[in-house]
Amino acid sequence: MSSLHPGRPRLRLRVFSAVILIIGLIFGWRLVDFQLVHAPEINKISYDNRSITRVLPAIRGEILDSSGNVLAQTILRYDVNAAPNIVADYSVRQNGQDVTVTVDQAAGEIASLLKMSKAKVLAKLAGTSKYSNIAKRVDASVYRQLQALDVPWLFYDAIPSRVYPNGAVAGNVVGFVGQDSTPLAGLELTMNSCLAGVDGQETYEKGALDGIRIPSSAIVSKAPRNGSNVVLTLNSSLQYYAQQVMLNYVASEQAQWGTALVVEVKTGNILAAAEAPSVDPNKPGAVRSANRGARIFQTAFEPGSTMKSITAAIAVDTGKATPATRVLAPFRIILPFGGYIQDSELHPPMKLTLTGVLRDSSNTGIIQIGGKVPRQTRFNYLKKFGFGARTSVNFEGESSGLLRDPNTWDKMTDKVSMFGQGVGVTPIQMAMAYQTIANGGVRLEPRLVAGCQDASGKMVATPTTPGTKVLKPATAASVINMLEKVVEHGGIGHTASVPGYRIGGKSGTAQVREPNGYYGIRHAISFIGMVPANDPQYVVAVSLYKPVTFSNSLGATPPFKAIMQQVLRTYRVPPSTTKSKWLPEQW
Repeated sequence: MSSLHPGRPRLRLRVFSAVILIIGLIFGWRLVDFQLVHAPEINKISYDNRSITRVLPAIRGEILDSSGNVLAQTILRYDVNAAPNIVADYSVRQNGQDVTVTVDQAAGEIASLLKMSKAKVLAKLAGTSKYSNIAKRVDASVYRQLQALDVPWLFYDAIPSRVYPNGAVAGNVVGFVGQDSTPLAGLELTMNSCLAGVDGQETYEKGALDGIRIPSSAIVSKAPRNGSNVVLTLNSSLQYYAQQVMLNYVASEQAQWGTALVVEVKTGNILAAAEAPSVDPNKPGAVRSANRGARIFQTAFEPGSTMKSITAAIAVDTGKATPATRVLAPFRIILPFGGYIQDSELHPPMKLTLTGVLRDSSNTGIIQIGGKVPRQTRFNYLKKFGFGARTSVNFEGESSGLLRDPNTWDKMTDKVSMFGQGVGVTPIQMAMAYQTIANGGVRLEPRLVAGCQDASGKMVATPTTPGTKVLKPATAASVINMLEKVVEHGGIGHTASVPGYRIGGKSGTAQVREPNGYYGIRHAISFIGMVPANDPQYVVAVSLYKPVTFSNSLGATPPFKAIMQQVLRTYRVPPSTTKSKWLPEQW
């Protein structure tokens, strides 16, 4: 074994230098390996350890009425956060001088703006954590005031928040979203494909020591695409008025609920879709779940005598009757298969024409005339009128009503269906059936959504379908003439008249079938009418469900009249200058 002897210093120096050189080469190679060969991989690991990726939420589109008034919009609210591990006194520049702000002073100012106690704020600032939430979802005004304090250890997260500036106006059809902006009901859900945008993505770096976001490090890898606006056919002013009317009458008549529709005859546009009780989408939990939906689309009920107009139209259109067709209408008819049909009030046999049958709303009269039309034919007409099918609005949870195949009808259903029992309709279906008559026999699909409007203002209109020809124009005109007599001379109908205007309409009272399958003592009452009768432009349909203070449709005419008068004022409909056509009502 060789050894270094003290007498050989040069050899020792060479060996020592060689060792140093080898070590230097090793470290040099490792440095080259780290900085050049594996630098991308190392940088990625380092960046991943200090980088944060977060979603940039897209702003949900607005819901607007026909004039651009906002019914739903998204605003930014802000979560106020702190980093307790770096909370300390700090300096601000005031009047050209540096002024020290203590933590206690800052906490007092923050507490004042957030309407919190200083002690509570100080408690949230205590500790060594890198994150502490002080307040959630403060509005933009408070956020700007907090920013003006220039507190270095405060930071903020912008949170999109859905708000409904007009509260309960159209709340039942507008719907609402959850805390996380998930659509839960109404048009918020039905029109989500238009309203919802596409979220983006942002990556930023945080400080190694304090864990605080480095503002200059943010990289937007995917920009968010905001949602588009939904433009409705509703007139929010008319909507508000109709809701107030229905709210008052539901309360005064102690009804379970009420609805009111205003439809533009020539377009099918829904100008008002009012309900009571209504829901404020800002706080949907404040009302019962049953009152958060839109009964106009979602709830079916037996319509009662408003269906007599449809039965009369079918009889006239098939040539089985005219407005002057005569019938002897007793109070009660005993049916050959058992059971009976009777009118609402006791009376001697009446010599009525079809016009008189509608005027007096005679059950015994309408089944004699409507019964001349085979049940399959009547069923086919009802389908053409839109009964038994959802509308093209395709509202979430929309009901198709109840219209069974006529082969399954028993003998009693065959009779009572002619005056609106044994069938189920939604308020929108019934309103559109009268729109069909008012529109010369052509049924249009109802339109609640005019279209989807992007950020540039370009609107993709809701597709429209060609009108369905249901009645001959002459038939529709004859039915309108008869409905005018209901309003002019009817015992209940005349309470729906508006001086100076020709109005055609029909009342409806139907016993409500209870869950046990039997008819109870409460009723669904309605009145549906059109104006002006000589050239109908608007249909108003009002329904009240299970009122206590009224047992007949006399309770439906006051809200109908109030809303109809507002329609006339809103759209400046001139008074009628012609008289209604004379028709025989008795013989």
